Amino acid sequence: MREFDYYRATDLATATQQSAQPETHILAGGTTQLDLMKCDVLRPARLVDITHLSDLREISLTSSSLDFGALVKMSEAAESQHVLSSAPAVAESLMLAASAQLRNMATLGGNILQRTRCAYFRDPHAWPDCNKRQPGSGCAAKEGLNDNHAVLGISDSCIALYPGDFAVALTAFDAVLHIQGADGQQRRVAVDDFFLLPGDRPDRETQLAEGEIIVRITLPLSPALANSHYLKVRDRSSYEFAAASAAVGLELESDGRTIRDVRIALGGVATRPWRVRQVEQALQGQPLEEKILRDAAELAIEGAVAHQHNGHKITLAPRVIARALMTVGGLA
Repeated sequence: MREFDYYRATDLATATQQSAQPETHILAGGTTQLDLMKCDVLRPARLVDITHLSDLREISLTSSSLDFGALVKMSEAAESQHVLSSAPAVAESLMLAASAQLRNMATLGGNILQRTRCAYFRDPHAWPDCNKRQPGSGCAAKEGLNDNHAVLGISDSCIALYPGDFAVALTAFDAVLHIQGADGQQRRVAVDDFFLLPGDRPDRETQLAEGEIIVRITLPLSPALANSHYLKVRDRSSYEFAAASAAVGLELESDGRTIRDVRIALGGVATRPWRVRQVEQALQGQPLEEKILRDAAELAIEGAVAHQHNGHKITLAPRVIARALMTVGGLA
């Protein structure tokens, strides 16, 4: 690990100004960041600790939205009655992530920004060539062990998977990030627009610029969000990343059998949280029936490309969507 300077920010304005300096990173829970520093993937010259900014630690519920401060811990959000009652899929996505110890440390803002678990990215000594670390150097995963790599949103430069759960749920329900820059101004970015496809620059993962900090997350309330579910399929039942996951929400017409509104996003299969609007559109106005759900779910993997070891994800993803919808619709 490279030696670094440490600075504890006492207010948000100072934190953004300090973070705009070269080779400076923000430190919150640090549960992923410190790992990456230890294996020399990240080598900041300076860390700016924002954990004492108490105004970023609140969860609030209004008549139209659920709002999270970026420093709210994952466990706090997962156990909040506001979240459990108005956004069950969000609570489930947090509770199914990581271990209890990590959930007690990790922040919501940091969780959104977590980096891929691709072994070739995370071991620069064994695998010095990685387009995500150094664009143009190559992608060892394409010809390597790629069973947990992406099949959607990939490029010739990178097939690394986005590993998170929380951002998948946020993407399904049109959440918005509030981002503050060093000039003190804030901008709003939809979570679905925040993550970038790898293209030929997989090192650029999000719209976050130098000196910017995620300060708040706003989740619009809706009947579909209130009737939602997060299904995560994985190789073991604890502390494991998804082989495939789905955040879904469902609103029915007054007849109780016709779909009025449906929201779906996939995790564990793409280079970013993956909204599947084509499935949503296919189900709009349709009867809530198992065959209709399963047929529509197959649209989710249009354009998917498998490599040697990850073809199972193409089979698994539609089944996870259909199962999640049947669960929330009372068919399973």
